[in-house]
Amino acid sequence: MNAAEAREAAAAHPLWYHTIELAHGVVTPGVFDLRPTVDRLPWPDVRGKRCLDVGTYDGFLAFELEKRGAAEVVAVDIDDHTLWDWPYEMRAKGPEFLATLAGPEKGAGFRIAKAALESRVERVAVSVYDLDPDELGSFDVVVCGSLMLHLRDPIRALEAIRGVCGGVFLSAECIDLPLTAISPRRPLVRLGPGHEVHWWVPSAAAHRRMLEAAGFTVERTTRPYVVGYGQTHLSRSRVPRQMARDVLQRVLAGGVGVPHAAAVCRPAY
Repeated sequence: MNAAEAREAAAAHPLWYHTIELAHGVVTPGVFDLRPTVDRLPWPDVRGKRCLDVGTYDGFLAFELEKRGAAEVVAVDIDDHTLWDWPYEMRAKGPEFLATLAGPEKGAGFRIAKAALESRVERVAVSVYDLDPDELGSFDVVVCGSLMLHLRDPIRALEAIRGVCGGVFLSAECIDLPLTAISPRRPLVRLGPGHEVHWWVPSAAAHRRMLEAAGFTVERTTRPYVVGYGQTHLSRSRVPRQMARDVLQRVLAGGVGVPHAAAVCRPAY
């Protein structure tokens, strides 16, 4: 694609989750923008490695692995909106609503970005729960970002990731900042509201404990940081409660966005 073709393709896609620069001056209008914080992640050396991105969506982290020199990158995600872990309250109408909002083809954004970037990343349609080393093989580096809060059974998902991880796992997940501030050493978890596909939102300590419970040895972690809002993120109210949260985020995580923490770990053999 040239820049004009990339701009046309990006505009035709109904919903971008990731903000991705497809060509010079052509940036997708994502819901979230990882570009300002991607270098804050504790990246392992991926040069010449076989890598896996779990829950890739539009592929930002998969393309980042390729950019950093990975020899092979596989990106996995589901293709059917009905396969989401919908809470009971959203189970009947959620898939139809999401298909209307994001388009019927889940993975179209990835396909557009791959073509524009002339990427060699291979996308495989599979749920994190169904990761199988007999099907996909083993990976030197596995990354997973902002996925666990959307899963009903994150420990089961992390165990499946461990099954295909032959080296290093970089887990970058949404955390509950107030719980982290109130009790930094206790593994506390907030259960999300039923009208959102948010299940378990852990404190930073709980994120580490989840990894350990799934059979990983945590080698290092980051301080809390935020994933910034993109161009198409819903406008946020300026009520006093939200303003207080913004102040807390700036103090503890260095900005306003969705609080995250990252950990580098290895399977505990």
